[in-house]
Amino acid sequence: LPSCAAVLQMSGSQPPAGRGAPCLRCRGLCTGFEPHSWRKICKSCKCSQEEHGLSSELDDDRKIGRLLSGSSYAWLTARLKGGDGARVYKRNRMIVTNPNVSGKDPTFDTVTYEWAPPGLTQKLAMQYMELLPKELQPVAGTDGALHRRRRLARQLPLHDQEPAQCRGLAEGEQQLMQDFVHKYKAEALGVGEVALPGQGGGGKEQEKPQDKSIDPGRAPESPNGALESAPAAGHYRCESCQQPLPGDCPVVYAERAGYSRQWHPACFVCCRCAEPLVDLIYFWKSGAAWCGRHYCESLRPRCAGCDEIIFSEDYQQVEGLAWHNKHFACLECETLLTGKPFALVNASLLCSTCSQSRL
Repeated sequence: LPSCAAVLQMSGSQPPAGRGAPCLRCRGLCTGFEPHSWRKICKSCKCSQEEHGLSSELDDDRKIGRLLSGSSYAWLTARLKGGDGARVYKRNRMIVTNPNVSGKDPTFDTVTYEWAPPGLTQKLAMQYMELLPKELQPVAGTDGALHRRRRLARQLPLHDQEPAQCRGLAEGEQQLMQDFVHKYKAEALGVGEVALPGQGGGGKEQEKPQDKSIDPGRAPESPNGALESAPAAGHYRCESCQQPLPGDCPVVYAERAGYSRQWHPACFVCCRCAEPLVDLIYFWKSGAAWCGRHYCESLRPRCAGCDEIIFSEDYQQVEGLAWHNKHFACLECETLLTGKPFALVNASLLCSTCSQSRL
């Protein structure tokens, strides 16, 4: 693991992001990020904040550090020297040096992975990376690293864990949200572990206690094979695709699922959106792993206007989507639409006038 000082130095070297940041989707058509007062979008191009890549690496590490602090995974965080006392994610980078001996004088190619599973030998970590699709390998400076950061923004929005980042909370709802966050940290949050088949949890084959939200209709899993002897080749199967797991290839374990279950690295995905779980951070519910976004949405509605979880029992609902009452407004002119005609276009509301002007 890099030292905390190294994390600060590497992460803090990025230019501050925010107003004026270019849109990654519009590719030059957007004049730069212009924040909306309560929507998580750019007023200029209507794309989301995550499409503008607003956060720095240090912002991301602080966000995950905050998420994991106060949980049983706080050991993956540390306090920065000279910082504000907040905990930051000890993100495990991996630097691989490959000698190039084609010429007379050998040179070295250095490849940096923005994240790698902690606690592994480099050989096993590299095996893990090679089992991921090339476009998902978080090599610095590649689309894989960009894809990781966009998944981080999408799957673990800061406004799902920090009341101060929310504009939709009414007076008295801050405590409801704090209780919500405390509960999911205690009952659902987990970080996947990488090891060889049968060696998860230090080789403990027996089933760990399940979380309370496990599907009661699902029979408890029996341990994978006899504990006294090593399992035969091909004995282990991926929990997702049910294909055999070679004994010499790393797999992913989820402690909350119990160590009799294991996944191919590429199969450890959110059960709702099927996106790979960023940095193996998952939320366990009903016998499956969820990303943070969809786990929270499975418990409370999410406002289609401001993208925040709704804690009020009084909200608007149309075609399976929900809005805070004060955010049930036209995307273009911001007119409140309660009791007025409107059109729903790509999950956004338009008043009749703005809807007609788009034709």
